[in-house]
Amino acid sequence: MNRLFRRGLLAATLLATPLAFAADLAGTHIDDRASVAGTELVLNGAGLRTRFMLKVYTIGLYLPKRSDSLVSVSASPGAKRILITTLRDLSADDFANALIEGVRRNLSDADLANLQSRLDEFRTTLLGLRTAPSGTQIRIDWLPASGTRLSIGNETRGKDIPGEDFYRALLRIWIGDKPVDEDLKNALLGKR
Repeated sequence: MNRLFRRGLLAATLLATPLAFAADLAGTHIDDRASVAGTELVLNGAGLRTRFMLKVYTIGLYLPKRSDSLVSVSASPGAKRILITTLRDLSADDFANALIEGVRRNLSDADLANLQSRLDEFRTTLLGLRTAPSGTQIRIDWLPASGTRLSIGNETRGKDIPGEDFYRALLRIWIGDKPVDEDLKNALLGKR
């Protein structure tokens, strides 16, 4: 009983406390800060992606300063990071298709057409992974000098994809008008 009380108290504390500190989510540690391209970033929010009641991945959003909307996140100058840690084995094909579908849901046909070649390049790089075993860390960084960089573990994959519009399109998967999960959107924007 004491153990159950402690777990309940911990869960209530995590939900009531803004994620200004490191977080432990579904057994995954998410640091409160990250350094990208020489810029110190803060954890804006973190959440758990589930699908059909299965835990799929944890995700953290790092920004130069805290923001609570897609507009303010997109307008925020400087480096940014999306950090995903898989909680189950994922095929590269399923993961890539889910990300591309998330982008498609949130863009107009004209915007999608403008990004199509870069989306194809990103998808091809993801498919090169073949699989993302449970515990794989996937970093999607915005580097103002060069573009969107995909890293698996500590290894950069593919070449940087130019254009901040591309990174903003990726952000829309999780915090756009049609996010993959509304609760996850609120968590990443620090609203829970």
